[in-house]
Amino acid sequence: MGRTLLTSADDPKPSPHPDVTLRSDVTVELVKSSASDSDVLFAARVSTLGEQSIGELQKDPERSKGLINYLMRDRHGSPFEHNSMTFLVSAPIFVFREFMRHRVGWSYNEESGRYRELQPVFYVPDESRKLVQEGRPGKYVFVEGTPAQHSTVRSVLGDSYHQAYEAYQKLLAEGVAREVARAVLPVGLYSSMYATCNARSLMHFLGLRTQHEQAKVPSFPQREIEMVGEKMEAEWARLMPLTYAAFNANGRVAP
Repeated sequence: MGRTLLTSADDPKPSPHPDVTLRSDVTVELVKSSASDSDVLFAARVSTLGEQSIGELQKDPERSKGLINYLMRDRHGSPFEHNSMTFLVSAPIFVFREFMRHRVGWSYNEESGRYRELQPVFYVPDESRKLVQEGRPGKYVFVEGTPAQHSTVRSVLGDSYHQAYEAYQKLLAEGVAREVARAVLPVGLYSSMYATCNARSLMHFLGLRTQHEQAKVPSFPQREIEMVGEKMEAEWARLMPLTYAAFNANGRVAP
């Protein structure tokens, strides 16, 4: 296969299994968007202005940031739905399985192991990823792993991925259908999907899948989906800065 093992997107290391690629990152690309603070304002003001509310699109939303904050604070949520953002996400399959719990206001299309041969790209955590869980369910924390634990994780996962992908290739070579052969592959395999949402659904996602000092309600996301959330958040903050500021100022609770 001639592929090189990587422990991060920019940190190539020698590979004991040249047939697989190991990554520790996720990627998020904003593919297209129709999202601005003025979208919130014209939707909200139709209540009092009727058809004249379309004029809000030409006004400076900075003059109406108090209205955005009011809508966020008092949880008038529907005005935050009149926008759209589409992201292309590359991440391990287990991240997408958590994404599918977010159904309202989200649309997904993921690459299919039925219709294409899946590529040997797999996830391994880098040294920044906390490895050890301490405490009981519902009241636990993650702590740093030792160098030995990190080394074991890299070694064991690399061996497992190599064996799994070798088995996958063997099944394909025997003429087994892709949709059957893929069953041998682990959830650490990278996949890609388009995910489309609006600001309200994204705020709900961020409230659950990221940790933040301004959050009123604590959240305990798995680090890998939090990495995706952080990248989505950065793009949204650029598109709708007043809405984003109100979200943070009001405890990062979706309206």
